[in-house]
Amino acid sequence: MYTPPAFREDDPVLLRQIMREARLATLVTATSEGLIATPLPLFLDESEGEHGVLYGHLARANPQWKTPPTGEALVLFSGADAYITPSWYAAKAEHGKVVPTWNYEAVHAYGAVEFFDDPARLRAAVTRLTALYEQPRAEPWAVDDAPEAFVAAQLRGIVGVRLPIARIEGKRKLSQNRSEADRQGVAAGLAQSTRPSDQRVAAMIPTRRE
Repeated sequence: MYTPPAFREDDPVLLRQIMREARLATLVTATSEGLIATPLPLFLDESEGEHGVLYGHLARANPQWKTPPTGEALVLFSGADAYITPSWYAAKAEHGKVVPTWNYEAVHAYGAVEFFDDPARLRAAVTRLTALYEQPRAEPWAVDDAPEAFVAAQLRGIVGVRLPIARIEGKRKLSQNRSEADRQGVAAGLAQSTRPSDQRVAAMIPTRRE
């Protein structure tokens, strides 16, 4: 990922937060037949390894798990993002030398991917992933709520994904390269938007240089 120094993010706490909040990731593998990508929810087990381990599952019919990767796999996580109009820049009134851009957060995680179909491991991964997203609900659904035979049949239709993160790249492009006046204009403009994602990015803009 191209990451100018101003936008580089190395804080592991922030990187893990972006990964958790992204909810849906994209698993990319390079193979002798070309690139293969699958959008899928993943959870991060921070107790394993230096950077943690990602877990999820694919449909058994998905050819990605059957096609050997030629190197590391890549998982893409997209965080908050927003279009930035040059009309918000103070510099527009000063000299007009401004152009549109996009602010965003992104994390790229790399590692050797493992696919598995052991029923016990699959059930454990599915149970943890389900609990992660059901927990906030008033009446959370659990895997054990479904009939055992039905669950067993569903598990036969998927393949587990395990990716120990070997290296990780983070980028937070939040107008850090603009003047304080321009950044204040961007924050104010985004805050007035009716789009929740714009308002979220507005709160992230650093309005004073550190």
